Amino acid sequence: MHHAANPETGEIKRFLTGPVGQEITGVIMTPDQRTLFVNVQYPGASTSAEAFASGELSSHWPEGGQALPRSATLVISREDGGIIGA
Repeated sequence: MHHAANPETGEIKRFLTGPVGQEITGVIMTPDQRTLFVNVQYPGASTSAEAFASGELSSHWPEGGQALPRSATLVISREDGGIIGA
């Protein structure tokens, strides 16, 4: 779970929650602050070797169903095209 803080008020809000057993990395924003890139690495990494061998995965992110979990890069933007966080 990741939070963002308003530098003026100190108010903290949840911004992003990742899938089970993951690591959020590489958060970077474009210069115009309208697009945010976030990497999700190792979803399902909390799956034991025994559970993995028997197909009992703790995550099927990002495809769902019975898919093997995969790392991915998310591209985040506002529906109105505005500045993220504004």
